[in-house]
Amino acid sequence: MKKTGRVWIFGDEINTDLIFPHTAFRVSPEEQCRLCMSDNRPGWSSQVQKGDILIGGKNFGTGSSRPGAQILQRLGLAGMAAESFNGLFYRNCISYGFPAMTVPGIREMFQEGDIAEIDFSNGTILNTRTGELRQGNKLSQGMIEILEAGGIEGVLTAKGYIRR
Repeated sequence: MKKTGRVWIFGDEINTDLIFPHTAFRVSPEEQCRLCMSDNRPGWSSQVQKGDILIGGKNFGTGSSRPGAQILQRLGLAGMAAESFNGLFYRNCISYGFPAMTVPGIREMFQEGDIAEIDFSNGTILNTRTGELRQGNKLSQGMIEILEAGGIEGVLTAKGYIRR
């Protein structure tokens, strides 16, 4: 499970209210994507390209259980790495099929626009500009299975628990 993409950098304590603002609750999925991070970084969502990678600081995704991971995935991001995650947000990432891993010191190894190569199976991330490689938390085989199925719903469908 490897992803390569252009890096976007966000700071510490990015909460789910910033990722998925209240104004996005009752609008179309396309409009929800447009509003992603609009309170702290207006216009960012229109710059994201399919396959980009988000790099976050400490306690990324703190707050409520809003489906921020789903919005980031819909926006076209290939995955993310952060110094640390809020536990609920991290579980939602995996459940929605959005690859995410913890990597100590991740923010200091990238500048926005760099290209990152993330191997979620091995837990490594490489900055292709500098050649710096760091070890993060390797995802379990169960997590990889969920991600490859496109989320927990895909696993349950494949095992016959949900009919499409």
